[in-house]
Amino acid sequence: MRAPEPAARADVLQVADRGDAVPEETVVRDCLQQEPPRLPPWLGYDAVGSQLFEQITELPTYYLTRVERDLLERHSPEMAELLACGRLAELGSGSAKKTRLLLESCLRLRETTYLPIDVDRSMLLSSGAALCSELDDLEVTGLWGRYEAGLDWLRTHPGGPLAVVFLGSSFGNTTREERDGLLGEIARSLGPGESFLVSADLDKSREALETCYNDPAGHSAFADFRLNYLTQLNHRYGADFVLDDFVPEARYNADTSTVEGRLRARTDQEVPIPGLGITLRLPRGQFLNVGYSAKFDDRQLAREAGAHGFHLRAQWKDPEALYGLFLFRRD
Repeated sequence: MRAPEPAARADVLQVADRGDAVPEETVVRDCLQQEPPRLPPWLGYDAVGSQLFEQITELPTYYLTRVERDLLERHSPEMAELLACGRLAELGSGSAKKTRLLLESCLRLRETTYLPIDVDRSMLLSSGAALCSELDDLEVTGLWGRYEAGLDWLRTHPGGPLAVVFLGSSFGNTTREERDGLLGEIARSLGPGESFLVSADLDKSREALETCYNDPAGHSAFADFRLNYLTQLNHRYGADFVLDDFVPEARYNADTSTVEGRLRARTDQEVPIPGLGITLRLPRGQFLNVGYSAKFDDRQLAREAGAHGFHLRAQWKDPEALYGLFLFRRD
């Protein structure tokens, strides 16, 4: 009698930052003391925030997810062949609905282990279970923690050839300095010849971007997602923000080619945050930044990655050049 095939499995491991890593509270405090004050992107991705972001991807005016899915549907076999790896780690994996297309192509070529990294444990559990039920022979080990912790785990748990994937244009949700640090972490996690696949939204008109990043009439997903950052400050650090005292909005900053997600104060704000040992003061009309979304051109992206030993191996864009996926190889 033929032995049964081994069942696909999905596990979730909690990964901790290294001892010399900056504590979460320090990161949030430092961001709030900048001018203008801001919050790190991962703070908004609890279980509620993750579900709200899924709603954002379904908005009729939010083109990024649809264009990226189309690129993956058409080109994932070529991407999988060029990645040439048996382990695929994804930063900020979320529901991994689009990643499934790439994983399916990888599995046609070789045994594949998927290593999603996300701060939302419930999303890792649900997405891992869904993928294993849909894709025969896929193994999933979810890494529950921040990007830095997940990448450090990869460095201390070597295995077969590895690729790091960063979809959803989330690479742009950082400042230039933060991207530089993250690229360094990714480069240290990959060996020579291993690959980094990243998606990026390409620069375009103010009107197109502000339409994309604000709620259309009859919807509130963006507003609810941005206000959830205040809810997290209340829950995690004992603050007492009143959500109705802020107006969620997005504005394009042409000087930095960045869409800024904002919470604009309706009245003068002075809110103690006991868990951080600070008080946030915002005059009426000033804003708290709850999201950057940098827009790129090819040369800029190649320069930033090239500074960390990556060279561009392949790229795929939609016909209107709204969006692209870029595959870099580690020198």
